[in-house]
Amino acid sequence: MKIALCNEVLQPLPFEEQCRFAAALGYDGLEVAPFTLADDPMDLSDADAATFRRIAGDHGLTIEGLHWLLVKPAGLSIVSEDAALRQRTSGVMERLVELCALMGGKYLVHGSPRQRSVPPGSTPAQAWERARDCLARAATKAQACGVTYCIEPLAAAETDLINTVAEAVRMVDEIGSPALRTMIDCSAAGLTEHEPVQALMARWIPSGRIAHVQINDPNRRAPGQGDLRFAPILQTLSRLQAQGYYRGIVAVEPFDYVPDGPGCAARAIGYLRGVLEAIRP
Repeated sequence: MKIALCNEVLQPLPFEEQCRFAAALGYDGLEVAPFTLADDPMDLSDADAATFRRIAGDHGLTIEGLHWLLVKPAGLSIVSEDAALRQRTSGVMERLVELCALMGGKYLVHGSPRQRSVPPGSTPAQAWERARDCLARAATKAQACGVTYCIEPLAAAETDLINTVAEAVRMVDEIGSPALRTMIDCSAAGLTEHEPVQALMARWIPSGRIAHVQINDPNRRAPGQGDLRFAPILQTLSRLQAQGYYRGIVAVEPFDYVPDGPGCAARAIGYLRGVLEAIRP
């Protein structure tokens, strides 16, 4: 099973140093947050994207995908009453799809909780419809570029729009694009869902609607640094992978870096490789 590291964990190292360090630890790739590459990711050119792809490849890594999509430029929203702002945000999403493909990525993870929370004066239904329109546009661009756009269920403490896999699947089904899917974030699922993460995977991954998995603990730290047991999670995922239901990788995405970014990245890969070795048939 391939394991990627979310690259913001290694900030403020330059991208090439991030690649060198992640490769030395044994990661297979990076999941890139666009805001780590430029103050305004919209300033990135096609040539810049190709350069990042080459740098990763020079270190034996792949850029697996993008996440934290709408952090920069500031002020974006897929749910605002302001149609012009939603149009601008959709343009950013479409450009990020293009950049992902140019970097060799396979997927984009749309979390960005603040940019999708129901705004004052709007109803949840209105926010849902606005978000659906923006996500449909992103999905159309993703299909044209050969990548998958994933709407990420997030915990209620982060956003009030799309908290469970079932809600994300509803959005996916309403849009009906083969390039739009959802994903499982272990931290959010551990906080929000009413069944264990491995049961959630067993229920939803065979449906074909889950395109990605992020590995983290509900305490917001790296896997192995909290109470969530990852052996049954990885065992279930490995079985589903062997059965052909899951073709993706897993990405390590902590938010609380203990003892620091490089230290938590090192601990996470060692823990996960050890778990995978222990559950190997």
